[in-house]
Amino acid sequence: MDVVLIGGGIMSATLGVMLKRLQPDWSILVFERLSDVALESSNPWNNAGTGHAALAELNYMPEGPDGSLETSRAVNINEQFQVSRQFWSSLVADGVLDEPNSFINPTPHMTFVRGADNVDYLRRRWELLKDEPLFAGIEFSDDPAVIYGWAPLLLRDREKGEKIAATRVVGGTDVDFGSLTHQLFDYLQRNGAELRLETEVKKLKKQKNGSWDISVRELVGTTPYTVNAKFVFVGAGGHALPLLQKSGIPEIKGFGGFPISGMFFRTDNQAIVSQHDAKVYGKAAVGAPPMSVPHLDTRVVDGQSSLLFGPYAGFSPKFLKTGSWLDLPASIRLHNLGPMLAVARDNFDLMKYLIGELLASKKKRLAALREFMPTAAEKDWYLITAGQRVQVMKKDAKRGGVLQFGTEVITAADGSISGLLGASPGASTAVPIMIDLVKKCFPEQYPTWEKSLAKMIPSFGTKLNANRKATEKELAATGEALELSR
Repeated sequence: MDVVLIGGGIMSATLGVMLKRLQPDWSILVFERLSDVALESSNPWNNAGTGHAALAELNYMPEGPDGSLETSRAVNINEQFQVSRQFWSSLVADGVLDEPNSFINPTPHMTFVRGADNVDYLRRRWELLKDEPLFAGIEFSDDPAVIYGWAPLLLRDREKGEKIAATRVVGGTDVDFGSLTHQLFDYLQRNGAELRLETEVKKLKKQKNGSWDISVRELVGTTPYTVNAKFVFVGAGGHALPLLQKSGIPEIKGFGGFPISGMFFRTDNQAIVSQHDAKVYGKAAVGAPPMSVPHLDTRVVDGQSSLLFGPYAGFSPKFLKTGSWLDLPASIRLHNLGPMLAVARDNFDLMKYLIGELLASKKKRLAALREFMPTAAEKDWYLITAGQRVQVMKKDAKRGGVLQFGTEVITAADGSISGLLGASPGASTAVPIMIDLVKKCFPEQYPTWEKSLAKMIPSFGTKLNANRKATEKELAATGEALELSR
């Protein structure tokens, strides 16, 4: 095969479609361990579906020790999401994807905070962002009447006199990455790619000619066989780390994985759902990982709206929701033991937070929901288990090892194999991640692909935020193509 993709999630789907559009004659084979694609982190109920553009997520613009704020990371995340929007728009126009509302829907993004210090922080954040072209139209208010108009469930029965504030961007989105993943794989199969479900990759071995032998086993019938590939992408979510370790590439040395599980409260009661149209992010608790920032979200899945609140983080040694209890201990090597111990030493607050979340009663979890929605009634909400996230642990010259929140692409020196570690905002930024990957892994072909990429992504090779007119033009164009106008 020319290309083998391991894992049936949004990352493999995005790379597969990109390569098929750039090089239609290449053969592509996909292995997925489960009975369908998008059953792990890409499943719509295993994530919050936020089109991550840093419009509301405070962890993308943290306050420095001296109280300073800086916009570059938030702007960069937004830039990346715009690349994804443009790519999806081109796929809708070419009939690769179905009607836009089958996978993306307009949903305002809000931030809601309580307490004088947090109100001050949010105002200062807004003051900096409102002048950035990609954040044009962001609104701020500390007036309860205004916030009630934006999201009444946040204010109903709230104690009067409490210091509160909110920001809102009407142009936010809710994304069903499960539907998007299915549609991308459907296109791949219609165009010659092969998808083999219930097939587990057991071994990766580099050959003298630079290709890879991939040993697999069919889970139904347990038939083993080997496939040879010129290029391998490991997009297996939490299982990417052990697979890259099996490959033996030196670039994976020093990397470890820290698994974090999660749960959400969910309600499908339309009397409640109809009163809230937004994704509302708050501020993380002390020691909480960024992925555990509390948020009250509108979700649209299969045309049906629901609300989610959470996530409530916890710890499990599994690297996948359907993984093994031995995943974490089996990933420990001599080369990553030091960084992992350093992370444990330096993240006591995180450990304390996760233990507290694990031991939390339903009553305590409901109390957290009521901090956002004072009228929340236990009878209307039920807990669902979200997907596993495996955060990157890696070597650090100063501290020995650090826990990294975000995504990390690991690529062999010769570009013959690459894999993705980490979590949020991964799915939302899948397209720019894959553009960087193909540039690195296919240096001979990439110059001939640039014109095609520029047709799919009009801002290709530029920074939108540096040009207000270009930003306005592209936001309007993708808004129209994806039917995001409100």
